[in-house]
Amino acid sequence: MAGGEQITAESQRLTMTETMIQAANLTKVYGTFTALNDVSFSVPQGQVAAFLGPNGAGKTTTMKILTGFLAATSGTARIAGFDVATGRLAAAARLGYLPENGPLYHDMTPLSLLRFFGEVRGMSPERLRERIDAVVHLCNIQDVLGKSISKLSKGYRQRVGMAQAILHEPDVLIMDEPTSGLDPNQIRDVRRLIRELGKSRTILLSTHILQEVQAVADRVIFIHAGSIVFDGTPKELESRGDGSLDAAFHALTGVLEGAPAPEVQP
Repeated sequence: MAGGEQITAESQRLTMTETMIQAANLTKVYGTFTALNDVSFSVPQGQVAAFLGPNGAGKTTTMKILTGFLAATSGTARIAGFDVATGRLAAAARLGYLPENGPLYHDMTPLSLLRFFGEVRGMSPERLRERIDAVVHLCNIQDVLGKSISKLSKGYRQRVGMAQAILHEPDVLIMDEPTSGLDPNQIRDVRRLIRELGKSRTILLSTHILQEVQAVADRVIFIHAGSIVFDGTPKELESRGDGSLDAAFHALTGVLEGAPAPEVQP
């Protein structure tokens, strides 16, 4: 039975290699409140997609479902072709996740944290040493490797979080508000890192910051009140307003006129 399940999962993955992130009719209901309403989108290999929307729109809920931290009421989430609900370990092996408040143990150093995560993932000592060297350089954390994480600035903690997220060389990165609370210099450094990572990985980046879209994204998926209301390029989003992302954001959320969320645009 186990062998058959493995073959089925592998066959499923191979038929969907170009679609690295897929949300299919995701709905999440809490009592009488619908947090997500039939959310569907997919992100192909090698694309950086910004998941844009106001606070409380459903961005974090969607990401938690895509990463397997939360079960959907209905619908399917897939990472690299693997159903997150039924093939979570296979999906997790190809996924790097950076939540808004990253999984950092403040009594550890960045080096001990990376070693811990690598051992948990079953990486060999040789492979772990190689990958730690690579992510330390890429994330530029060599100067703080031996310091307690509790003593690091938020910018450095965010970089350490990214280092652990890419330690196992995942195909897919999902990041929830990666520049939230950072100062302008830290934001610039994190955005530069995202652009570098986007050269070789598929990235879904949750944000409500319009400058983030302009700085790093190939595509925008806009969610409002639990529903997708726009899916297209940043330029196409700008055209929905007066040529600016700010005006488009207001138009899609109905802020200017108090209108309900518009229907999804093709």
